[in-house]
Amino acid sequence: MEKKVKAIVLTGYGLNCDYETDYAFRVAGIDSYRIHINDLISNKSLLRNFHIIAFIGGFSWADHHGAGVLLAAKLKNHIFDELTKFIEDGKLIIGICNGFQTLVNLGILPAVDGNYSSREGALISNDSGNFIDKWVRLKINTRSPCVFTKGIDSIELPIRHGEGKFFAKKEVIDKLFKNNQVVLQYEQNPNGSLRDIAGICDPTGRILGLMPHPEAYNHFTNHPDWPRTKKLSSEKGEGIIFFKNAAEYVKENLL
Repeated sequence: MEKKVKAIVLTGYGLNCDYETDYAFRVAGIDSYRIHINDLISNKSLLRNFHIIAFIGGFSWADHHGAGVLLAAKLKNHIFDELTKFIEDGKLIIGICNGFQTLVNLGILPAVDGNYSSREGALISNDSGNFIDKWVRLKINTRSPCVFTKGIDSIELPIRHGEGKFFAKKEVIDKLFKNNQVVLQYEQNPNGSLRDIAGICDPTGRILGLMPHPEAYNHFTNHPDWPRTKKLSSEKGEGIIFFKNAAEYVKENLL
């Protein structure tokens, strides 16, 4: 019997992109399961059965005390050892929007020196002071070790956030660029993010955090210009490549 690539999509407490993310995984051929945070905490051994965790977008705890702060605190207090083991086992994590904010608050990203528990950055309020909901074009660093972006050098994806400005000390930013951990940059910066950073990975490339939403471009009709630009060869949206790359990595390295 063929072994399946399996992914967890964490849900609950104001997170709202679970159905989109679950669908994107399934289109990429991955067995995906929407699991509430409390169910994962009450059955920590669940993580052992999966290859990928998706920390999704939304407004966990309504972003009280800052986006992703309370979710990070809950995970840190209850299952951080299990998350660390998941990383040590060579598995994959993707954090999208609120998920990216959560990973940075946990210290899992950027981990420039391989330390996954020390916070080294933040995602803070957009320079405009407003929530942003638009499509943006992104440059992808082809020298990055990132598993999820293999084979692509640019993409257009939607953003929808109020706290998307990546901020860190200069020495951290410099290390991120030196290590090729800056995976995505905005072509036209929408939020004031330092050096146009839209997404980063850990040094291994197996953990990706990004503010744009690849799961929200799962079908060509998601794009506002689809009547003019649709490609008859495929109905899949370009964001699916992130999830297909994850599936291929797991098949080649973990199954």
